[in-house]
Amino acid sequence: MNQRQAAARLRVVLGHLGQTSARTGVAYPTSGAVSPNSFHPPQFQYTRDNDVLSLEQRKFYEENGFLVIKNLVSDADIQRFRDQFERICRGEVKPEQMMIMRDVSIAKSEYIPSERMISKIQYFEDDKELFRYCTLPEILKYVECFTGPNIMAMHTMLINKPPDSGKKTSRHPLHQDLHYFPFRPNNKIVCAWTAMEHIDRNNGCLCVLPGTHKGPLKPHDYPNWEGGVNLMFYGIQDYDENSPCVHLVMEKGDTVFFHPLLIHGSGWNKTQGYRKAISCHFASADCHYIDVKGTSQEIVEREVMELVHRLYGIPKDTSLQEVSRYRARLVKGRRISL
Repeated sequence: MNQRQAAARLRVVLGHLGQTSARTGVAYPTSGAVSPNSFHPPQFQYTRDNDVLSLEQRKFYEENGFLVIKNLVSDADIQRFRDQFERICRGEVKPEQMMIMRDVSIAKSEYIPSERMISKIQYFEDDKELFRYCTLPEILKYVECFTGPNIMAMHTMLINKPPDSGKKTSRHPLHQDLHYFPFRPNNKIVCAWTAMEHIDRNNGCLCVLPGTHKGPLKPHDYPNWEGGVNLMFYGIQDYDENSPCVHLVMEKGDTVFFHPLLIHGSGWNKTQGYRKAISCHFASADCHYIDVKGTSQEIVEREVMELVHRLYGIPKDTSLQEVSRYRARLVKGRRISL
């Protein structure tokens, strides 16, 4: 896609969002008003036929690769997730099988049992309280629009973006989530990402490049950042830094659903608070695993295997797809091939 086409697409998106600048966009695309002149698909490729999404919402997702649903998750549920996270931080709940991540800027001498210590929890599928997020009817109602009726929860995260130390290590480089996943097809995978509080550019909201879900999976590597880069924070190396983008300003309970090829990232947290969000990548149960050896994803497999070997004693020659199969959980319908 050339810059003229990209700019035209962004004008459509921002026109719906009521914004004038790609760098200050506030996204509330709950009923994407896409110009009929800009949307001529031969058929719907990224959404399934049901009566949940309006025609405008389907068109918005098809064209842009993301869709925000306002006020989807209740305050009560978000408070339960926050309470459980705090119990984990205090050591009151043992994080069996969960992967606890820390920001690279935090010195080991500063480790204390509080939210200051943890920047992200991954793989919380064995924690009944946090995993409730992946089974919420209001979440699955929309997930089914992208995956179909048989749904697997494949990857879970609770993100606790810390106040930045000044080294900008709290930011996340632009990337595509499919880089981390050994299963396909990509059009039957979707992420649900829910804000646990008000999120804007000050505390590091998501930034998305509309329409990039229609492109290929690009090579990823660690960015060359002076302040350091967090573990597994891969970024796309060959994107145009002037590409139009939309910053997703969200309120507590707002949920964005997005395609695994959508290029996105997040800024650094300039506030003194810890910016929280909870998410899950879902896939249709009839997706299939692939061997990532010999592909650009081999770097992920190697690093994941070294990590799980060190943490859990799993043999290094275990494949990424074996780890994914073990982590996967059926949340609706029947388990088929994943």
